[in-house]
Amino acid sequence: MEFKMKENGFETDVEFGTLQVSGNAEHGFRPYQLLVSSIAVCSGGVLRKVLEKKRVAYEDIHIKADVVRNTEGAQEIQAVHMHFTISGCDASEQKIEKSLEVTRKNCSMVQSVKESIEITESFDLK
Repeated sequence: MEFKMKENGFETDVEFGTLQVSGNAEHGFRPYQLLVSSIAVCSGGVLRKVLEKKRVAYEDIHIKADVVRNTEGAQEIQAVHMHFTISGCDASEQKIEKSLEVTRKNCSMVQSVKESIEITESFDLK
């Protein structure tokens, strides 16, 4: 990836289009938003694949990500908690717990940050 400096941040061209990144939310996606989005969406995508391989039927997956940042210094992300709401699911809670364990081990974004950011998950079945 190549990033070009602009007046209020940086941009890069990717297959889907131009990504605007800025420390100011009025001018682009903030870096911490992109990091949290990468963790959550990677986890959601892997969970989908795991459920499909286990032949678990579901209608929808919603992910709520809660972020804890250091209030001092660089305001680095210290923890991300993802709460998965799985609708129309025919699996037991135990099967979903095991599926989330597999998800955690196979999500490249979680594995990339696991030594520096605490990642936790919870879920509800609807």
